[in-house]
Amino acid sequence: MNAAPDRSAQEAGKPTIVLVHGAFADSSSWNGVIAHLKRQGYPVIAVANPLRGVQKDAAYVRALVDSIAGPVVMAAHSYGGVVMTEAAEGASNVKALVYVASVSPDVGESVVGLLTTHPGSQLATSITMVPVPLEDGSTTMDQYVQQDKFPAVFAADVDPDTAQLMAATQRPASSGAQEEAVTRVAWKTIPSWTLVSTQDQGIPPDLQRFLAERAGSTTVEIAASHAVAVSQPGPVADLIDTAARATVH
Repeated sequence: MNAAPDRSAQEAGKPTIVLVHGAFADSSSWNGVIAHLKRQGYPVIAVANPLRGVQKDAAYVRALVDSIAGPVVMAAHSYGGVVMTEAAEGASNVKALVYVASVSPDVGESVVGLLTTHPGSQLATSITMVPVPLEDGSTTMDQYVQQDKFPAVFAADVDPDTAQLMAATQRPASSGAQEEAVTRVAWKTIPSWTLVSTQDQGIPPDLQRFLAERAGSTTVEIAASHAVAVSQPGPVADLIDTAARATVH
């Protein structure tokens, strides 16, 4: 598999931007960001994060990254930051990490565990659990944000019609995806940038700030909801461009 989408852009010295969505979203949540990055000449892949568990998701994303010729800059939203943290560690072609309204866990940390360290997340009281049978006969629990609560919790500054569409088309995450801890940490060896969404009801801004400081991440703050990539695609793309320019020569 060779996932490089734009050889001419790579030959012009542009790294491939790999975007990793989080829970309760899909790759289309990056559409506005992709449009900006394309206009700047970047080849872009918005990977379809399986949302089945940290290790499974990271293996899937890493396989895609390994297939790309040339340098890569990765950006992740929300739970996607957990996957990126695990997947990018040891990937020689990944030059920068960009955390967008996201989390950058250390070894042994999970989304659920991190959300207990700082108050403010409204996700726990907005989730519906749906039992899903597995091939081995066991059952897992898929998590959805209740549609009537989705706009306020996830996308308060997004056009209301768009927020309702996002609620209806959200992709669920398995409970394992939220509960599994990372075993490898890419931000300890790869430079990182963080965009803090200061009106975030999903991942508390103070948690985002704490994690960014711990990782030594270059940080910007935007007055935006958790769905900042949808409501503010320009600043998100600009931060990714900044990371690419700083690390890929």
